[in-house]
Amino acid sequence: MPSELIVPPARPYFPAEDRAAITALIDQSLQSGSLTLGPVTKRFEDAFAALHGAAHAVAVASGTAALEIMLRSIGIEGRTVVVPANTFFATAAAVIHAGGRVRFADVDPETLSLSPEAVRDAIDEECVAVLHVHIGGAVTPQIDEIAAICAERDVTLLEDAAHAHGATFGGKAAGTFGRAGSFSFYPTKVMTSGEGGMIITDDDGIADEARIYRDQGKAGFLGGDHVRLGYAWRLSEVHAAIGEVQLSHLPQFLDVRRRIGARYDGGLAGVTGITAAPISSASAPNYYKYIALLDAGIDRADFKKRLREDHGIGMSGEVYASPLHHQPVFSSIAHGPLPISEDVCARHVCLPVHNDMTDEEADLVLAAIAAVLS
Repeated sequence: MPSELIVPPARPYFPAEDRAAITALIDQSLQSGSLTLGPVTKRFEDAFAALHGAAHAVAVASGTAALEIMLRSIGIEGRTVVVPANTFFATAAAVIHAGGRVRFADVDPETLSLSPEAVRDAIDEECVAVLHVHIGGAVTPQIDEIAAICAERDVTLLEDAAHAHGATFGGKAAGTFGRAGSFSFYPTKVMTSGEGGMIITDDDGIADEARIYRDQGKAGFLGGDHVRLGYAWRLSEVHAAIGEVQLSHLPQFLDVRRRIGARYDGGLAGVTGITAAPISSASAPNYYKYIALLDAGIDRADFKKRLREDHGIGMSGEVYASPLHHQPVFSSIAHGPLPISEDVCARHVCLPVHNDMTDEEADLVLAAIAAVLS
């Protein structure tokens, strides 16, 4: 029995040269006294916008802040926002904190993201926006159809791209299919700033509003009246320094993760009891998560326990273990059943993927899965 994990579920990657580069940037900030919304943040924003093909990027304190600011920037007070049942707590909570009402919708059984049918059914005269989530870092091949439904019904499409840094569909980046997209830089993400988030948009008005909201609702960073009910949602220069260095390696991280994803695809093809979530040939996911579905009747908790205890393999956290309409905090607004979300949340697992993962590590994971399921 392994005494420690041979392959951990996650592994932030900061080689010595990156730690030195981050330290140098932080030292510059300390010497200059510019500790928030300074030149490092501006460079980070510009580079992130350029990489995703967006006109604007606005750095904020967290991915959750990015969601709420994005929602506040379009004005959702008293209106309904469609949210997938299969997403993180923050997606729905941000709607409520921004003054809106959540309507949970079901997902597609293959993409684990909102389906066009569910979006069409959920939109009514009270709906102001659809908040689409790119689960696991893959853009659904149905995204253009969802965007068309939103345009036809005159509701705003927004994207929770917390998982999807650098992911594309048809060559177009996650976060650019709707009016705005939000990203998270939490430590487990494909790239991190320690804590932090980003909003990207081509809409000048949303970008202006986001910059106001992130700095206590002030009309300008250096002064001016408070014109919005904002909050302390700024990103510090220290966090931006980490993010800038990590972003410079994002293409390299994506190459590694896509190589591992392809290796998992091949290795799982001959294993009974587990099936990889399909990825469209037009999609270039970032493999924040490598998602696979266990056959009905397989005990997920026991499966993960045996991988850890017998083989030293730590499986990544689910996306997500239970749908939001089953979470106690949302009991007063829950509705259902939403059978597809309930099924995929109960049966899927996420294989470990790291920015510096080796083929040998991936093969250990595959061999362990085959052994446990045999």
